[in-house]
Amino acid sequence: MSDEDLGFTPPPFNAEHALAQMKRALRDAKLAERGPGFELRGRRVAELTVNGPAIDARLARRPALTPEWDRHTLKNAAEQRKWIDELKSRLARWESGED
Repeated sequence: MSDEDLGFTPPPFNAEHALAQMKRALRDAKLAERGPGFELRGRRVAELTVNGPAIDARLARRPALTPEWDRHTLKNAAEQRKWIDELKSRLARWESGED
C-alpha cells in the first residue's frame, strides 16, 4: 500500500531538525559531545555533520584512539532511526566487552 492510497505523505526530511534529535539521542546514550563528534570514555565513536539536505554520519567500528569508520548518508527519518539503532547496538556490545 503506497502513501498516496492513504492520503498521507510524510513531512520532508529536515536535516537541521534531525541533527538536533540525533544529538539529543546520543547524549541520552551517555556519550560526551565534543565538536561534531561524540565520545565514549574519551574515545570518539560517532560524528555528525549536515551536508545540504542530508546528514553525513560516521560510526566507529569499535572505540579506539584512531577508529575505523563506517560512513552513512542519512536522507530520511527511517535511515536516521536505523543509524541510531545501530549505534545503540554497538554501544551495548562494547559495554558487554564483546568487541
